Amino acid sequence: MASFSQFGNDLYTGKRSYDIVGRRRTWYLIAIIAIVVSLAVPWLRGGYQLGIEFTGGSEFTISDVSTTNQNLATNAVEKVVSDEIPRVSQLGQHGLRVQVGQLTDAETTQIQRSLADAYDVDTSKVASTFIGATWGADVLAQAIRGLVIFLALAAVFMALYFRTWKMSLSAMVALLHDLLITAGVYGIVGLEVTPAAVIGFLTILGYSLYDTVVVFDKVRENTAQESHRTFVQSVNLAVNQTLVRSINTSVVALLPVAAILFIGSYVLGAGTLRDISLALFIGIIVGTYSTIFIASPMYAHLRENEPKVKQADAKKTAAAKKRADAAAAVDA
Repeated sequence: MASFSQFGNDLYTGKRSYDIVGRRRTWYLIAIIAIVVSLAVPWLRGGYQLGIEFTGGSEFTISDVSTTNQNLATNAVEKVVSDEIPRVSQLGQHGLRVQVGQLTDAETTQIQRSLADAYDVDTSKVASTFIGATWGADVLAQAIRGLVIFLALAAVFMALYFRTWKMSLSAMVALLHDLLITAGVYGIVGLEVTPAAVIGFLTILGYSLYDTVVVFDKVRENTAQESHRTFVQSVNLAVNQTLVRSINTSVVALLPVAAILFIGSYVLGAGTLRDISLALFIGIIVGTYSTIFIASPMYAHLRENEPKVKQADAKKTAAAKKRADAAAAVDA
């Protein structure tokens, strides 16, 4: 623990430093590849697997079963509607969820009885729910509207708080990076996108923005001070100074999220808990990366060619060269 504390102290004082901003092209390339894969693979696989809440359909929940063999549910559904491919998932230790497309009232009753017979339970243990496609479309529209409003308000807040649109733009690029990659993981793995997952997506944007604001506060503090460091060097120092904090915050946030993910998926079988926690787990990791390797390097990139910044950097570089020449002359 002492060595880790010393490591953090060395980063803060500048005794130890990683050239994160200077290697920004490498981080850009990694981000671009990740985004392209996140967009291309789901598209090649036929798009995202939307939950029944978005597409509409019927859902059956079977409780108190003696076996969780999912093939029994599949066969039971196909006996009634042969052209339907059900999605079956386990709920806890003694429950199953079966999702199918739009059904008539008669088909719903027949499937309910068929499932009860397949798992040797009373029909009262098989609950059915119908979700209309119109309701699902409304949920999707509200989610997109909420995302757009959030990004717009966040961009305005960042521009006003830091008094520069370039910090705001860098933060928005990082947020879009987080959203695209997190959603891409869902599409690549074939995970179902539900309203709970969408809530998780929106939540991670708030986390990522918070982490970015903390780093940008240090960037503003360093670049406003008079020092021998160039603008890029000052930004890089700020990233190093907040590196340990960002890692610690992410680890502390990931631990309870991982616990909820494990409990929701494997113990309780609660779909809502699993969907929210999975989106949070992926998003926190991606958000930490974007804060360190995307947002701050991009801000330095946007500002390093400004006339005032270039002029100040030229003076500092010349002064540093004079000091080095003087030190070499003394050594000689």
